[in-house]
Amino acid sequence: MATPGSAMPDNVTWQLILEQAAAPVAALDLQARIIYANPAACDLLGYDPAAVLNRPAHDFTHPDDPPVDHDMISSLVTGDAEKLTQERRGIRSDGTALWVLVDFALIRDADGVPQFVLAQYQDITERRTAERRWRHTFANAPIGMAMLDLTGRWLEVNDKLCDMVGYTRDEMLTMRFTDLTYPHDTAGLDLLADLAAGRIDTASTEKRYRHKAGYPIWALIRVNLVRGADDQPAYLVSQYETIGDEEMRDSHIAHMALHDPLTGLANRALLMDRLNHELAALHQHGGVLTVLLADLDGLKPVNDRYGHAAGDNLLTTTADELLNAVQPGDTVARLGGDEFVVVSNKPDINAAKAFRDEVSRCLNTDITVSGHEITLTASIGLAATTNATTPASDLLHAADLDMYTHKATSPRHQHPPEQHSGGN
Repeated sequence: MATPGSAMPDNVTWQLILEQAAAPVAALDLQARIIYANPAACDLLGYDPAAVLNRPAHDFTHPDDPPVDHDMISSLVTGDAEKLTQERRGIRSDGTALWVLVDFALIRDADGVPQFVLAQYQDITERRTAERRWRHTFANAPIGMAMLDLTGRWLEVNDKLCDMVGYTRDEMLTMRFTDLTYPHDTAGLDLLADLAAGRIDTASTEKRYRHKAGYPIWALIRVNLVRGADDQPAYLVSQYETIGDEEMRDSHIAHMALHDPLTGLANRALLMDRLNHELAALHQHGGVLTVLLADLDGLKPVNDRYGHAAGDNLLTTTADELLNAVQPGDTVARLGGDEFVVVSNKPDINAAKAFRDEVSRCLNTDITVSGHEITLTASIGLAATTNATTPASDLLHAADLDMYTHKATSPRHQHPPEQHSGGN
């Protein structure tokens, strides 16, 4: 047996095996000097054995990588783990770099005394080059690209896709593609199920996404399934190309001038215009002009606990619930923060009250927001008039007062959480 940390054990059988092994193997003493390198290791680095032996291992390590030195060896000797696996760069005799996967293992003698470190190398240069090429292609592609898990959650997105939908990369990585999908759009859900189950390996579809600014985006989406080493579905890679022309983009600009950028609902300017129009039409159509003002509860706790992307999703979900509750021709608006307004013409005051109750049911329910189960609650005020000369601002004020009356008398608001967070 060799003295501690100085040389390979005097074992002819094992040395013959290592000499003929196809895998590169080297042994380092406890000072991180190379005391043995098999022919495969010498071929990997492009050196003769005599040019390798007794040299410090860091001579063959890329200067920008952590050194293979006495401190690293000491960490194996004194640490809990006596094995270490690293990806690092080596330097060949011609000065070129190569990527290697190295398995370091501390070898002890029969008495437990550390003798040397065995290093086994695997050339992964081709794999790392392919990964780098893929990352460059992914990041700089002229179309949107993404990686998703089998539930539709984004794992990675490129800048082009972020630009398409208006969200930052950090925001998108907290979301699933369904968070940008309109509630009644089911395009893509069946395809996702087939891909995740491995029934198909590729699919294409045209799908509508909601831009963060509130308007729809139509995209042609191509999805490919990537399987793991066990041939089971592992993740998805998708490509996105927008469908539309300059006229559509111009209509988006016009839309944004009169609509809330987050939810796509009417903004205050468009709401006042619609209110005045409906008031003027009372002489002709009759009925009761009904204004509901809904104050959403619990937005700030959602922001604080799950992040503002989830808070935004709560607001867009509320908008969708309101749109599902109204009739064609009704107006749904967001005033900002957590306040929403609905304008509708009803036959009489009883119908107006029944409408308020229906909207209240829609906004007091359990929903899923960004993968989290949340109880949606809201206080709703009602104002109604048959008088065409009623100022629109008076109707909004009356609905606001009625909302606060309901909030004050509601049992769930006897000890209310913080409200009106703003910032969304």
